[in-house]
Amino acid sequence: MILDGAPAATISAGDTAWTLVSAGLVLLMIPGLALFYGGLVRARAALNTFMMSFAALALVSVQWVIGGYSLAFAPGAGATGDLRWAGLAALGATGPYSATIPHVAFVAFQAMFAGITVALISGAMVERIRFQTYLIFAVLWTTLVYDPLAHWVWGDGGWLRALGALDFAGGTVVHVSAGTAALVAAIVLGERHDRGRTALVPHNVPFTLVGAGLLWVGWFGFNAGSALAADGVAANALVTTHAAASSALVVWLLLDLRRTGQATAVGAATGAVVGLVAITPAAGYVTPLAALAIGACGAVASYYAIQLRNRTRIDDALDVFACHGVAGIVGALLTGVFAQKVVNPAGADGLLAGNARQLGVQALAVLCTIAFAAPVTFGILRVLSVRRIRVPMPLELSGIDVSEHGEHAYHHGETLGIADGAITVGQPVILEPQEDEELHAA
Repeated sequence: MILDGAPAATISAGDTAWTLVSAGLVLLMIPGLALFYGGLVRARAALNTFMMSFAALALVSVQWVIGGYSLAFAPGAGATGDLRWAGLAALGATGPYSATIPHVAFVAFQAMFAGITVALISGAMVERIRFQTYLIFAVLWTTLVYDPLAHWVWGDGGWLRALGALDFAGGTVVHVSAGTAALVAAIVLGERHDRGRTALVPHNVPFTLVGAGLLWVGWFGFNAGSALAADGVAANALVTTHAAASSALVVWLLLDLRRTGQATAVGAATGAVVGLVAITPAAGYVTPLAALAIGACGAVASYYAIQLRNRTRIDDALDVFACHGVAGIVGALLTGVFAQKVVNPAGADGLLAGNARQLGVQALAVLCTIAFAAPVTFGILRVLSVRRIRVPMPLELSGIDVSEHGEHAYHHGETLGIADGAITVGQPVILEPQEDEELHAA
């Protein structure tokens, strides 16, 4: 993502347009994630699951303008950048990360990354965390975990960046951190009360498939947009992104067929997302052929991580750690294996190109991300536990949509009623024949 030593240049209309379009594509991933997660939960928690994605984006975007961007990307040799860009003041025409796009375009692009990262964690908390508690968690976690990690890996003065860690579009910063936080959150929150007592099946698999499709489209902006230019690196990142997602989907279906004899739609959607996660840190540094291998390896690792998690009492409801944490780890490590400077001169050669050190640097970046994200996430949740962090058991069992939002995603069994000439939705009513004819006429 960061192009060291970029020469002074005039703003490029093409680079700017691509960055702005990419920001829009990453924003599209929010409704994509909402559909993907929302379809996997039960109907009584669908609205709450959607809201955790949409509200996170809005809240984190406010934080990003006030000070989050400055903490993540302003110069600074400490844990974070300084606050020179708080309130997005004194940004300048172009930023330190690209001389061909407006600085504010980079700010907007990165805001989408921050928003979706904390939304990913919500998949481990669904159906049981109080909505207001989740919102407080989103702000605290973004400020205390995401912003420092973004500075370490991408920021001016970041120590992992100085070591040469490669993370093209957020393998460690986004996916390993979110996956780690999700695992911690699932442990702290505990199991849903009816887990193991009733079937916890997706209520709308087509939602999940459509959501995966939107994520796939949006990921082109997520990865290819991280080139910050409309150039060959961006084109390569787009192709590697698609190749890895396709490879992972195919491998996931094969694993499903081998284990159960059925190729499931949820498996196909999950496999595609896992491939997208795995290629994220490598997209701008590896060849399309390497991307096929990365997607396949990510699928195998995540698939068996889910099988292992199913044997435990950990209720990571939507397998965020297995799909994002594990695949992100695989992708970050394999970046150190397959990276080639011939693909991106701003990157580095990996193990197969004769640079074994790069694999070690990638492993260190992964370990440091986990070692930082896990205890800080635990600390945030413990502080929040001073208040009631979960909805009460009766409300959880009756449906978190009603208790937290006062709404239903679906009005099962309700019919149209007529009052003073207006047609409204209300409780089921029994219509007399004449009233029934009047209703149809209306």
